[in-house]
Amino acid sequence: MSKVTIIGAGNVGATCANILAVNEVADKVVLLDVKEGISEGKALDIMQASTLLGFNSTVTGSSNDYTLTADSDVVVITSGIPRKPGMTREELIGVNAKIVNSVVENVLKYSPDAILVMISNPMDTMTYLTLKSTGLPKNRVIGMGGTLDSARFRCYLSKALNAQPNEIQGTVIGGHGDTTMIPLTRFASYKGRPVTEILDKETLDKAVANTMVGGATLTKLIGTSAWYAPGAAAAYLIKSVLRDQKKVITCSVELDGEYGQKDICIGVPVVVGRRGVEQILDYKLNEEEMNLFIKSCNAVRATNNILKNLGVL
Repeated sequence: MSKVTIIGAGNVGATCANILAVNEVADKVVLLDVKEGISEGKALDIMQASTLLGFNSTVTGSSNDYTLTADSDVVVITSGIPRKPGMTREELIGVNAKIVNSVVENVLKYSPDAILVMISNPMDTMTYLTLKSTGLPKNRVIGMGGTLDSARFRCYLSKALNAQPNEIQGTVIGGHGDTTMIPLTRFASYKGRPVTEILDKETLDKAVANTMVGGATLTKLIGTSAWYAPGAAAAYLIKSVLRDQKKVITCSVELDGEYGQKDICIGVPVVVGRRGVEQILDYKLNEEEMNLFIKSCNAVRATNNILKNLGVL
């Protein structure tokens, strides 16, 4: 019996729970939220669809009762607050760091062997914080950002190619941010052909640019952060863990010499299986790609340093 807990029953958390249940990825899904009634209501709503959609997974909701999360195989953490008017970036990071630390402590109290999937923003920094504050093995703390960014890249490439997204390979590495992610056009392909041989530079550059502002574009269109694709990205990652699929997925993980970096969590291609991150793949970046990656790492480190300056780490 597989069990997944999702901390935070907002749009992303609830979407992830729904996908896990409908596709019977997990036998049991627990939704937890600090706001009274939200997780209970969304869990009940999902369960009322079970006879209509024919799934047998169970979804349970609770307001902050961590005992219900006991013995989870995977725990997804979406907790945190959005930036409010007048709030500095440092203040936001400080608040969210405290929330994430508290959540992780409670999670591990009841599921000490769980694999943690981090979605809370800033995602790379919260992944790093969780790894350092818990002392967990690095294979068990995984940031989801690159999974989503790569899906968006494939979507924009499919539009440019007028092709099915599932026939396209595309990878985005680096930090999970508009200015830090790196869509790797050199490795992108359609039916085995490099997209650089099919699309002209202007069209390819536009797909890259659209990918990098993918989140901001949706926020502008719908007035809030996206949730369908982020929730699906988390579920995709969880499925590879629970079913030991060993998929190659871009995730934010700790590097220890890989790509010339240490003491940082950032998006790189990894093999994801039952033990979490089972291997970090070396894509042999060229000079241009490596320079962009170093720049991205420096930006993520600057955010990590805010935690140190605040005394959180």
